[in-house]
Amino acid sequence: MIKKLALSSLLILSACGEDVTEAPYGSWQSPISAELTTRNAVGLRSVRLDGDDLYWIESRPDEGGRRVIVKRDQDGTISDAIPTEYSSRTRVHEYGGGSYNVWGGVIYFSNHKDQLLYRLAPNGTPEALTQDGYRYADCIMDSAHNQLICTQEDHSHEGEPVNTLVSVSLEGGHRVRTLFSGTDFVSSAALNPAGDTLVWITWDHPNMNWDDTKMWRASVTDQGSLSGTETIVSRASLSVQEPRWTDEGKLYYIADTEDWWNFHTYQDGENVAVHVDEMEFGKSGALGAHSYAYISNTEVIAKYEQDGISHLAVVDLESGDVDEIDTPYVGISKVYSNGDKIYLLGSTTTSASELVEYDDSDFITIKKSQDPIVEPEFISEPVAITFPNLKGEPTHAFYYPPNNPNYVAAEDELPPLIVRLHGGPTGATNPSFRANNQFWTSRGFAIVDINYGGSTGYGREYRERLRGQWGVVDIDDTKAAIDYLVDEGLADRDKLLIRGGSAGGYSVLVALSQHDIFAAGANYYGISDLEVLYRDTHKYESRYLDNLIGKLPEDIDILKARSPINHLDGFKSPLIVFQGVLDPVVPKNQSELIVEALRERNIPVAYYPYEGEYHGFGKKENIIHSLESELVFYGKILGFEPAGELPEIQIDNFDG
Repeated sequence: MIKKLALSSLLILSACGEDVTEAPYGSWQSPISAELTTRNAVGLRSVRLDGDDLYWIESRPDEGGRRVIVKRDQDGTISDAIPTEYSSRTRVHEYGGGSYNVWGGVIYFSNHKDQLLYRLAPNGTPEALTQDGYRYADCIMDSAHNQLICTQEDHSHEGEPVNTLVSVSLEGGHRVRTLFSGTDFVSSAALNPAGDTLVWITWDHPNMNWDDTKMWRASVTDQGSLSGTETIVSRASLSVQEPRWTDEGKLYYIADTEDWWNFHTYQDGENVAVHVDEMEFGKSGALGAHSYAYISNTEVIAKYEQDGISHLAVVDLESGDVDEIDTPYVGISKVYSNGDKIYLLGSTTTSASELVEYDDSDFITIKKSQDPIVEPEFISEPVAITFPNLKGEPTHAFYYPPNNPNYVAAEDELPPLIVRLHGGPTGATNPSFRANNQFWTSRGFAIVDINYGGSTGYGREYRERLRGQWGVVDIDDTKAAIDYLVDEGLADRDKLLIRGGSAGGYSVLVALSQHDIFAAGANYYGISDLEVLYRDTHKYESRYLDNLIGKLPEDIDILKARSPINHLDGFKSPLIVFQGVLDPVVPKNQSELIVEALRERNIPVAYYPYEGEYHGFGKKENIIHSLESELVFYGKILGFEPAGELPEIQIDNFDG
């Protein structure tokens, strides 16, 4: 669970043992190497149930980030379910999600390399069901018409791809039929048990699916097409997600009609809230989202967020009662059930994500994303903190103190503070164990992981603090967090570091362009020029900036003003930049623009582009290299010698 220790006690925790060595923060010898953070590590996602057979996806850095569908048979035998030359990853929305499903032992999956949809029967070989130029996700089975119903993204032509709801014939011939079109995005199709009614969710530019979505309904004809299509849930500033039918044919879903994502039902033409409370069920409604599952026709087991921490509960769909289940987990990403058994993906503050079976109050581990990498005494456990932002509003973060039982710093020394900014920006962080956090804290760094205004999990009002204010609120909240921790004596104001990826990388660049309080920064595939991004980025986020900052062409002055590339005079701090060459979300030109500009202005800068990487790094060697290089970079800037065998790095415009 989250520590409740007084903040004043945190910096003496690592000095309590015998034979403690005094050494400067940042220079401590740690058993947690960059290689160890990836050793035998896999990403766990996308669980599926097919009778008593259990499936999930493992993302494997040791295999270049390949995503493997894994099967556990009824007898407990675990094996890879797809051939080694295949990887189950869809690039719908570029972020993917919902890349496969299983029915009757047959696996249907999108393959990363060619984005074709394949059918794989037991003991067979993958058979392509679709043609080049199209991507598929969120497929469900329509057995009555021998077809899959999927979200399709058409990339077969120039210009913006087209998203539609389609049926994919299982009779061969690459036959795909459009069922619904005319909106910018479509997802989350759900077929009722009788097979005669389909619902799905849509949204249009400039909204994202956590801003404003609609739910549609149609009858399924004898030929497998749709008729009588109508909108059944629609209201301005309403986010609907995860529609799902009970075995009796009742429809439930999650929506934020009262500012928080709570359960609702659609009955007799009316949308009715099952309950209303300040707890956030669901999250962002991404492809493949699965935050709840039916355990009967009147109950669901669901995860919800409150105060930045995940909880598990049984929700009575008739009374609205929420009965919390005691768990060891602070982060829960998925919940599944076949009505008999319950499965979830959960993580604690001291152990990485694991796939578990929940059975009568017991959580039985099926697969760990990584076995324990270090003794518990080396782990820095987070402290939840709430502090006032510049407007006096409560703002949230998690603080990780430096912790290593073998070392202590001088009594009058304070630790360097790494400010970590999550991506999204309408995302969130939680206190789940992350090996790379421990890489830093075990060397004597403190970390503050901020859920700045705009983060999910705290209701729509908190989420909309960032509306029109990206590059302002996130930076103001960052400064407020720093001031709070410095005032509490938990960070050295002269040794402030800031790191972030994607949207977090943008915030890093903005912070460095506006404030000279940071000793250095690390930008992972962040945005430097919003005007260029508007032109270059992918469809899913191509109008994201409309609500976060402003529209083109009328708000061009605001976009220019919020672009770090236009505030080069403000950059005083050294910067290291990491970028995936194949990234379609934040293209590599965003990193190259800022790197070249800083080089020309004699600002110390290091740049590492990685071939074959997309948005986020999947290859083990690149994960290791980026983490080690960042440590070496900080050591050079702050003037300490990091422990261990580390790579040489090149910092332009730096003589130290």
